Amino acid sequence: QDIGPDWLKVLGLCTGATSQQVSKMARRARGLVALGAAAFVASRCLDVSFVAPGAGSTASRRDMLAGGMGALLGVAGISEQADAYDLMPLPYAYDALEPSIDKATMEFHHDKHHNTYVTNINKALEGKTQPSLLELQKTAIQAGPAYRNSGGGTYNHNFFWQEMAPTGTGGAPSSKLEAAINGAFGSMGDFKSKFEAAGAPGARFGSGWVWLVLDKGGKLVITSTPNQDNPLMDGVDGTAGLPILGCDVWEHAYYLKYQFRRPDYLKAWWDVVNWKQVSSWYDDALAGNGASV
Repeated sequence: QDIGPDWLKVLGLCTGATSQQVSKMARRARGLVALGAAAFVASRCLDVSFVAPGAGSTASRRDMLAGGMGALLGVAGISEQADAYDLMPLPYAYDALEPSIDKATMEFHHDKHHNTYVTNINKALEGKTQPSLLELQKTAIQAGPAYRNSGGGTYNHNFFWQEMAPTGTGGAPSSKLEAAINGAFGSMGDFKSKFEAAGAPGARFGSGWVWLVLDKGGKLVITSTPNQDNPLMDGVDGTAGLPILGCDVWEHAYYLKYQFRRPDYLKAWWDVVNWKQVSSWYDDALAGNGASV
């Protein structure tokens, strides 16, 4: 029996579980036992307080929730150790980004390349405590190649899929983001030209990503990073900051359709940018929060 979306929201709010943990609960829950455990935790956290039998004082809400969360994770089969990151399903059909990005590219990019990064970071974390994917990025370079390449690749691709939307549905930048882009780059057209130039082969030779980030001074900056590095990583070769937009310029992201014509891919990519999501991440960045993907 599946736990419906309303229950998932309640579980996330009441237990403090991450979206990944809630997703795992939904997948692994079996029958009325798991559903009953979910209902118990949700109902307990709606109480103002909970007095344990024989206790002389009211237990703290935080302690109660922590205990309930541990019990629920156990019932749902979720370990605090790695087994960690899942291959994020695409939020649209494989052909939804055509003609900018073709169906065949989306199939092997997501199902093969992205899946390989997820598999390898899970192997690297086997038997170890699993941080959130966002937290993993900070020390990924220092932690070693598996964390840097596979951990970065997992985060970057989750980010990439979510910042795109089927052609014609991505909306426009929020007025706040548009004003910031105009202030930093002159106009939206100038911004796009500079972003494309930063991602072109002459600027980012070989594999990598091009990003729009909110830097540590609170300014929007265009930067690029090699391979699967991103601006969240300490020691990154590029401008550090909170990314709100990023384009994958590895050949596997575009070669079937565009071959060597990366600039054509970059120009076509604007038609599938999900500006609603990018604007939301900009608001998060202004509050000091990185995109949790």
